[in-house]
Amino acid sequence: MIAHGGSPRDYFGEFKVPGPVVPLIAVPTTAGTGSEATPVAVVADSERILKVGIASPFLIPHTAICDPELTLTCPAGLTAIAGADALTHAIEALTALARPIDGQTTHEHVFVGKNALSDTYARQAISHITDGLARAVKSGDDMAARESVMLGALLAGMAFGVSGTAAAHALQYPVGAVTHTAHGAGVACLLPYVMHFNRSHAVKSMAEVAVAMGAAAGHDDAANAERAIAAVASLFGAIGIPRDLAALGLSENQQDWCAEQSMGAARLVKNNPRPLDVAAMRTIIGAAFAGRRDLLDADN
Repeated sequence: MIAHGGSPRDYFGEFKVPGPVVPLIAVPTTAGTGSEATPVAVVADSERILKVGIASPFLIPHTAICDPELTLTCPAGLTAIAGADALTHAIEALTALARPIDGQTTHEHVFVGKNALSDTYARQAISHITDGLARAVKSGDDMAARESVMLGALLAGMAFGVSGTAAAHALQYPVGAVTHTAHGAGVACLLPYVMHFNRSHAVKSMAEVAVAMGAAAGHDDAANAERAIAAVASLFGAIGIPRDLAALGLSENQQDWCAEQSMGAARLVKNNPRPLDVAAMRTIIGAAFAGRRDLLDADN
């Protein structure tokens, strides 16, 4: 793309890639991003001090070769944050906003919204990652665990390639920029707080998260939605994900800037099941900074 005289910034956002690219064969060596199956590339913009997304159907790889043996040398820390990123993809895909489908949808949105197919991929991804992630982090040579996490990461990519991700990813871009921390650690740290904020607008799909994680009990969707949040927080705690943004390195005086900058990721903000504005983002960041999900209760 750049060889034809453009700047990377010419392609930031949705539908900016002008035509087909050289066929891509993706061979992931970590189990996390799912980029081997998605229409998204992420690049660092040094002027904006942020990572910025390029989203286009032309970026979907032609072929993905996913071999868990290629992840055997990943250290425990990288395994944890990559796998946590994949689980975040799957959960945000399953709980994303569903859009009415008409003739303009695919022309107006790269992420067309959740549907029955993306939900199936997301539920399977959550199940596989839950089954294998802690084991893969603990024992890097556990091939069955590595296979579960890599399959889960691929399925999660297939899910969010349709539905998109949402608030946790939008917030992570500025948080990651100012804390200089790994993307997977940031989205995973934020996810339980985002789920808590969104639960009143995504009760059924969050209950499905609990079922996929093996954490559901009975048929009360609201109770199972709460169990899903607790199960996610417990799994992430077990693999060493920071429980709050202060532990991740965010300063108290950086919260307002992060909330404002997060709204620039419009392709993600519009996928969130609950409407977002700067005030909502600031509320989520405040709770995540303090490590207190109860601070979000007044808004639910």
